[in-house]
Amino acid sequence: MNSISEYKIRIHDMPEDERPRERLLKYGPEALSNAELLAIILRTGTQKENIINLCSRIFSEYNIKQLSQANINKLTQIHGIGSAKAAQISAVFELARKLEGFSDEPRRKIRSPADVYSLLYPRMREHKRERLVALLLDTKNQVLREEIISIGSLNANIVHPREVFKAALMESCASVILSHNHPSGDPTPSREDIAVTEKLVEGGKLLGIDVLDHVVIGDGRYVSLKDEGYVR
Repeated sequence: MNSISEYKIRIHDMPEDERPRERLLKYGPEALSNAELLAIILRTGTQKENIINLCSRIFSEYNIKQLSQANINKLTQIHGIGSAKAAQISAVFELARKLEGFSDEPRRKIRSPADVYSLLYPRMREHKRERLVALLLDTKNQVLREEIISIGSLNANIVHPREVFKAALMESCASVILSHNHPSGDPTPSREDIAVTEKLVEGGKLLGIDVLDHVVIGDGRYVSLKDEGYVR
């Protein structure tokens, strides 16, 4: 069992080749543990616990996915993490999500269901409730805008075409791709998913706006309703 004096050892008291920042500069970030990487970001520990021990304790309680999904309130419940450190942790993971969905094209072009998945998955996977999103596209299938249509379980009686096509008409878009997440992680479309899709496809035909696909996003995988034959 570690003594109190061990926990009070400061980073500057450690040998240089054991300090996280010096190790990163010498060996590169890939050589560091999750705790060491987080220690570089947070920089300081508490009076009773140095930053290495603090970060090691955090990763003994949470894996990296759980930590990335924790909100500010949850993070500040960790002993030694105040609002400033919670904000730093939250900001780092948000940057990682933005990088995952980044494209250096002026406008993101959608060529396939895989493009929809890569664009939306970094954000969709964090949601605990179903969220229906419409990607509004121009004539070149470039994303003009991303519109949240509804939050909560999909139901054909609740999701009305006017909510989808109001934004599409205002944006003067050529077509729409729908997508929503399954918090269970299983992207298999439900009967409600199929009913909503068919309803919106028909609504789009009346307005002259093509619904190109509906992509259901799960945990690390997706299903295209167009590929399944439900979007024609």
